[in-house]
Amino acid sequence: MKYSLKQVAVFDAVASQESVSAAARKLSMTQSAVSMSLSQFENVLDRPLFIRQGNRLTLSHWGRWLRPKAKRLLQDAQQIQMGLHDQQIISGNLTLCSSQTAAEHIVPGLISKIDSDFPELRIEFMVQNTDNVIQRLLNHECDLGIIEGRNDDSRIHQKKLLDDHLVVFTNPHHPFAKAGEVSLSQLKQAKWVLREVGSGTRRIFDGAVHGVIDNIDVWKVYDSVPVLKAMVQNGFYLGCLPYLDVAKEVESGLLQILPTPQLDMKRCLSFAWCKDTGENPLRDCILAEASRLVAYNERQERVVLKNLRHFSEAQSK
Repeated sequence: MKYSLKQVAVFDAVASQESVSAAARKLSMTQSAVSMSLSQFENVLDRPLFIRQGNRLTLSHWGRWLRPKAKRLLQDAQQIQMGLHDQQIISGNLTLCSSQTAAEHIVPGLISKIDSDFPELRIEFMVQNTDNVIQRLLNHECDLGIIEGRNDDSRIHQKKLLDDHLVVFTNPHHPFAKAGEVSLSQLKQAKWVLREVGSGTRRIFDGAVHGVIDNIDVWKVYDSVPVLKAMVQNGFYLGCLPYLDVAKEVESGLLQILPTPQLDMKRCLSFAWCKDTGENPLRDCILAEASRLVAYNERQERVVLKNLRHFSEAQSK
């Protein structure tokens, strides 16, 4: 082979940092050593891997083609090294990018379980809306994503994690809270506080009201779920979020769900990754642990609901 793993690692670091100096700091190398290694790599391949724009380097067509293959090569090399040193096979770093609902309700328990059972697996975690998760996957800025709803990009593979649904909610003092089922005309008259365009939640909501309610009055838009809930809790607005995001407030009486059978807002949370990244034992480990965690939580919820029903029946006798 005419190139080294070190040159591949340098290429990957520069691609992620878009800067030779930043890559040098990440790799604990001098800037001149990184520049020389990258130049030698490009000379061996006889292809320009970056487009130079001042101090910033962006991937060329060839660089974008090479990036996922380089990441796979580095992951395989790390697994070989760990195995030869009799260390756990599930070792290394993985970057997970998640939408807000999963970030709040699924990911903390998942990372805790991974830390306990696979201490050599390090998960770097970031929170973005669904569109940004997809973009980071395509840019190879993360290895695995959790997204809300459907994705139509043929370059992305999805695996369902769990079913979810959106609910329309308000505070108990809103006039609509005193009614039973809310009509479409009432929904049209309301002032809405919603998630930002690009979020999976907003996409599901917009799809549900399209052709059913025209010119809905979107009063405020927020990318923060706590801020959105606080606005609805303290004002005369309607909001729409996943049930998981409002369950505690509904149970405590701070928010109230409005029945809207005319709106179909079912969805699912899914893992997502680029198809061109090939096999990845760290990703497979996380997928398996997440499936077990979701199954366990669902069993626990069924037990709680069963106990609540028995308690209610006993109280009514």
